[in-house]
Parts: sequence; structure tokens; C-alpha cells
Amino acid sequence: MIVGLGNPGGEYRRSRHNLGFMVVERLAKRAGIELSRRNFSAIYGDRQFEGRRIFLVQAQTYYNETGPSVWSALGYFKIPPERLIVVHDELDLEQGQIRLKRGGGDAGNRGIRSLIDAMGTQEFLRVRIGIGHPADGTNGIDYLLDRLSDSKLQSLDDLIERAANAVVAVIVEGPSRAMSLVNQRKLEKKS
Repeated sequence: MIVGLGNPGGEYRRSRHNLGFMVVERLAKRAGIELSRRNFSAIYGDRQFEGRRIFLVQAQTYYNETGPSVWSALGYFKIPPERLIVVHDELDLEQGQIRLKRGGGDAGNRGIRSLIDAMGTQEFLRVRIGIGHPADGTNGIDYLLDRLSDSKLQSLDDLIERAANAVVAVIVEGPSRAMSLVNQRKLEKKS
């Protein structure tokens, strides 16, 4: 199961905090999955992709309250938490970096905290999308939820693509090999 963290509603659609949603949408397009089914306080779709059945999920709760929705979906489809991939923005990573991580704390990310609390485990894979801290001293919340212009959104397209590639690497190569490739930047776009 691949879950993109984000907030529902048009006012959040173009924000940095919805990068997880954007990656899930990119994967849905790539895999020919319609995100049209509704249950578990989420929108989701599933299909065979790269030889495996995958579920793409966007919880329709708010970012910080994602855990119960995801936990319900995992239980219904009998997917253990260690087979969960969560895609989310990360202030503490330099803008443009993609990192894979299994387990660990929430590092102040309330969406991750909600998942850990709901599932009772930290042992799930995270695709962390670096957005960096605001350089101009903007409040962190304002920075996360800022409605991005067309040009700023366009500038994030490569980052979204690389995050989607990281998810596909996990599916195809397995988590350990994917972590090696992604964290050593071997999946970065070639110039």
C-alpha cells in the first residue's frame, strides 16, 4: 500500500504539504489506476503493477490525522504495516533531496506521528521529499501550506517524478536495494 500524505480540498491542492498526494497521482497515471474508490475516509485505487498488486491511497482526513484512515485500509486488505510505503514532504531535508527510510521516530511530522500512534509501530517505509526550511524566515506552517504559483509547481515536477521513481524502485527492487539506490542518488535524473 502506497499512501501519500496531504490535505483534502482545493485550498491545499497546490501546497508543499500535498507533495505526497501529488506523487500518488503521478503513480496512478503511470500505473493506469483510477483514484475513484471511497472508503476508510480515503480515496484509493488498486491494480497489478510491475507484477504486484498495489493500492494507492490519499486519506481524506487532514494530514495530521491520517493514521486511523490508513490503519483501517491496511486491516481491511490484510496488509501488514511493514508493507506500507508513506510518501511525505520533509522540512529537515534539503530542498530537492529524496530519501528512503524504514522505521524511526516522527521527527516532528504530525502525519507520521498519527500513523505510528494508530498502527502501534514505526516499522513502515517512508519516501521523504526534501522541501527544506523557508529561507526567508517564513513561518513553517505558512511555508508548508502556501498556495504555489504555476512556475513553482512546475519547478517541483522533477522532484515529484523522482519520488515516484523511488516508490517504483521499492516495488521492483525491494526496500533494501531501493534504499541503496535512492539514498546514494543513483536514481537522480541524468543531465
